Amino acid sequence: MPSHHPARSRRSTERKGDLRERAILDTCEALLAYKGYNAMTVGDIAQGAGITRGALYFYFGSKQEVVVALVARTVEHLWERSRTTAQTDEPRQAIADAMQRTVELWNEHGLVMRTAIDLSLTVPEIGELWSHTADLFITAITAVLERAGIQAGTEPEQASAMARALCWMIERTFYHASQESRETLQGASATCEHIWLTSAGLAT
Repeated sequence: MPSHHPARSRRSTERKGDLRERAILDTCEALLAYKGYNAMTVGDIAQGAGITRGALYFYFGSKQEVVVALVARTVEHLWERSRTTAQTDEPRQAIADAMQRTVELWNEHGLVMRTAIDLSLTVPEIGELWSHTADLFITAITAVLERAGIQAGTEPEQASAMARALCWMIERTFYHASQESRETLQGASATCEHIWLTSAGLAT
């Protein structure tokens, strides 16, 4: 979670593996698909998790807090994928692995990812989580481009600037493709991978 919520972060650590909190977040994710963020209520979440509203408020102060925690849980997987990508030595393999892992996460949790994007401008905590996620992904893409021989730097033709554009291209492409089908998402991923390889001078 963002560093400006140390108490929440500590509580999250202390409750790691807590089955009730996991049930709340799993229910919230299911309700996003069934009702959507605006229509679902704290009562819906509590009922789905098999607890009272009062019990839910022991864990979270509002529906928004539940969704923030759900987004945090989901993007942690993206953070791990970004670190793995940045540490992979062979650029071509790093790109292929990064795109495949990202497809898997969007297939599993695409609705949460789209909700995070939708709410990132209006819910500051989600905005910070998503911005941090993008920064990590940009750093990973930059590292891959530099290992492929692209010059380091922030000029338009240099690695950092190219990585930023690639990151947001991938985000928007996945956002739309994930709403259609797994096949569409896989195809969109292949296109993004080709563009990334081309940018790195690795396309065959």
